[in-house]
Amino acid sequence: MKNFFFSLLLLPVISFAQNFTLKELTAGRNTSMRGLSVVTDSIAWVSGSNGYVGKTLDGGKTWEWTQPKGYEKLDFRDIEAFDKFKAIVVNAGSPAYVLSTIDGGKTWREVYKNTDSAIFLDGMDFWNPQEGIIFGDPIRNQMQLLKTTDGGLTWLDISKNLKEELKVGEAGFAASGTTIRTAKDGKTWIATGGSTSRIFFSNNFGHKWKVYDCPIIQGESSTGPFSIAFYNGKKGIAVGGNYLKDKENTNNVLLTSNGGKTWSKPSKPVFGYRSAVEYINAQLCFATGSSGTDYSADGGLTWQNISTQNFNAIQKAKKGSLVLLTGNRGQIYKLVNKSESR
Repeated sequence: MKNFFFSLLLLPVISFAQNFTLKELTAGRNTSMRGLSVVTDSIAWVSGSNGYVGKTLDGGKTWEWTQPKGYEKLDFRDIEAFDKFKAIVVNAGSPAYVLSTIDGGKTWREVYKNTDSAIFLDGMDFWNPQEGIIFGDPIRNQMQLLKTTDGGLTWLDISKNLKEELKVGEAGFAASGTTIRTAKDGKTWIATGGSTSRIFFSNNFGHKWKVYDCPIIQGESSTGPFSIAFYNGKKGIAVGGNYLKDKENTNNVLLTSNGGKTWSKPSKPVFGYRSAVEYINAQLCFATGSSGTDYSADGGLTWQNISTQNFNAIQKAKKGSLVLLTGNRGQIYKLVNKSESR
């Protein structure tokens, strides 16, 4: 969403609850990171403003940084990594670019460019190593959809597959790259916010779509779902709120047990605006945002706060248990279970 360009100051105090703590891995680089892709317990990639892309091969102990030449001013809001060599980044704003590397970030190839003044890409996800999808804010009321079937080398505009027009003031949020989620069997969920909040769902790799209402806080350009996560095809969580009032938690977390068709409120909500949510397992999940990080040990029904520090994104390793968080001013943290680290 175009109005979602803001920066909040790093909060100096971290509080902890139960057995979870946050360990700083790196900080201080001049970039606000919203792109995060944790591949294994060793390999992870991040992306952010000022054209930065970072990579670790040792679980976050050390980081390699690069700024793709010619793209140093871009804000890379999402990244998808496949291993230590291959990654794809997407920027927010116009012109819109998709860049790909197959040599660990040494060189980058421009695989998509759109100079339309209205283009604004919000997020990306992949069903498998070859097939992926990107969505963006509407142009002439039509959500922008791009699809690749060759691992990101080329991208086809499939916007016309979605027949439902977006309403005036309805768009996506590029807060953490997680208002779009995919499953390996071709399922896709996209969450919109602003004037209206809805879930757009496809069960066939983006060929056909269904639309469900999402009764989260909405009605203003700064409100709606900023992140969704699905444990399986049925069980999911949506988080968000009003990023201009990030300590408020009015109707900003919802649960679904039928794949997004209907939603219900938890008995104890998250503690403020949240821009990312992630399942660790069926019961344990985390949500983070500019006013803190919360966890739930009962599948999202009740939430406890573990930190008041500003973060943008959180993600668990695709293959492994490593959980990383990214934020403004270059900070990358690791979620640590204190009982397991003894």
